[in-house]
Amino acid sequence: MAFRHYVQIGRVAFIPFGKDGGKLCTIVDVVDQTRALVDGPCTGVERQAIKFKRLRLTKFRLKFPHSTSSKVIRKAWEEEKITEKWNETSTAKKIAARVKKSEMKDFDRFRVYKAKQQMNRIIKSAYWKLKGKARKNPPKPRAKRFRGKKVAKKA
Repeated sequence: MAFRHYVQIGRVAFIPFGKDGGKLCTIVDVVDQTRALVDGPCTGVERQAIKFKRLRLTKFRLKFPHSTSSKVIRKAWEEEKITEKWNETSTAKKIAARVKKSEMKDFDRFRVYKAKQQMNRIIKSAYWKLKGKARKNPPKPRAKRFRGKKVAKKA
């Protein structure tokens, strides 16, 4: 299966970059092979022609005739609750997480680092308990090497 979602009148699309980057819009009409007329009255996207390369089609589709007014699109958008449905998708959650991570300060990154360390310690101790060995007796470390040769241990 080559395509999952087709360019159709009423297809909801995500604009990943540019002036309206990060916003949703809907296809109102197809201009030519490379461009579509889009409108997003509920998301702040003005009616304009956008290249298909700049659109990421979603699984959502609204029912309305081509070249209809923004008022009709707004009504259909709100009836279908597209914004709420979009926020529940995994793609929207990934985008929100990426934005949140990019806005983190140094101390926030440090806190995440320490939380991961703590979580890994808990996982490791649970692993050794399940394995049947006590954490007091972990696997012995390898003998230390000095320039490729074993170093004799002094007793």
